[in-house]
Amino acid sequence: YAQHAKELNNAIPEAPVLFMKPSTALLKNNEAFYYPEFSKDIHYECEVVLRICKNGKYIQKQFANNYFDAFTLGIDFTARDLQEQQKQKGLPWEIAKAFDNSAVIGNFKTLSEVQKLESIQFEMHKNNIVVQQGNTAEMLFNFTDVICYASQFFSLQTGDLIFTGTPAGVGPIAIGDVFKGVYKQELLFETLIK
Repeated sequence: YAQHAKELNNAIPEAPVLFMKPSTALLKNNEAFYYPEFSKDIHYECEVVLRICKNGKYIQKQFANNYFDAFTLGIDFTARDLQEQQKQKGLPWEIAKAFDNSAVIGNFKTLSEVQKLESIQFEMHKNNIVVQQGNTAEMLFNFTDVICYASQFFSLQTGDLIFTGTPAGVGPIAIGDVFKGVYKQELLFETLIK
């Protein structure tokens, strides 16, 4: 999302920006997120998350939509202080992005439940106030682009999850905050910060 790049004073990328999160990063079933001791500046980023439904490598654009069968909303928690340190040194971001429980995922919606896949409207609520509103029509790279690009470098496997980027409105979290991911007035996740 271009507005997210602007809010962080980042250049608009010419290709999707990729990083990995291990399975230990997943936070499911509306479990609480415990603020880690290694950061003083964790931010939320609400994103649409795709569920890969079959294995693929070098996926061509015309076939990319056959490789995911559902989506949900999630949070990409980011340790901004660590990320900035890593960026200044030209180092990878994994310690800022891939730490334990940094990837909240909600309940999945099958593609048959979506009228317009190219314009999924979603919201993130922080303490019952809308802090992020997104529409996938505003993505710099659509789902097809992301799948094709990622599959050039990584073999996609059934069950893989792809976070697809965040709209503007990211910000810091604090102990006691409650975050909710909403699609069409339906709550897909709720996470308490402890």
